[in-house]
Amino acid sequence: VQLQAYGGGLVQAGGSLRLSCAASGRTFSSYVMGWFRRAPGKEREFVAASGRNGARAYYGDSVKGRFTTSRDNAKTTVYLQMNSLRPEDTAVYYCAVGPVIHSMISSATGYHYWGQGTQVTVSS
Repeated sequence: VQLQAYGGGLVQAGGSLRLSCAASGRTFSSYVMGWFRRAPGKEREFVAASGRNGARAYYGDSVKGRFTTSRDNAKTTVYLQMNSLRPEDTAVYYCAVGPVIHSMISSATGYHYWGQGTQVTVSS
C-alpha cells in the first residue's frame, strides 16, 4: 500500500493550492482518507477527512470555511482544496488512510497508512 501526496508549493497569503493524494495497492472506499499537517516546532494537527465512501467531510477548526476535501469516484484519490491561505497554514501536509471511527476522526491513531508529506509554504 502506498500513498503519494503532491501539489504543495509556495503561495502568497490569500492564494490557493490543491493537494492530491493517490492511493495504490488496494481500494479504500470503505476507509476514511484524511489530511494532517505539521508546522515547524508544533504538534501534528488534524486538517480534514473524507469519510467512508466520501459520504461526509470533516474539518479542523482552523481550516473550516477555507479548505475543502473530496474524493474521486473510484475512491483512490483524495483532494484538499485550500483557499484563502494564511502564513500559519505553512506546514508539511500528510495524507493518511484508515478504518477510522467517527469519534476518532481527528486522531492520528486510527490511520494505518501515511503518505510522505508535501510542503506548503504561505508567504505574507
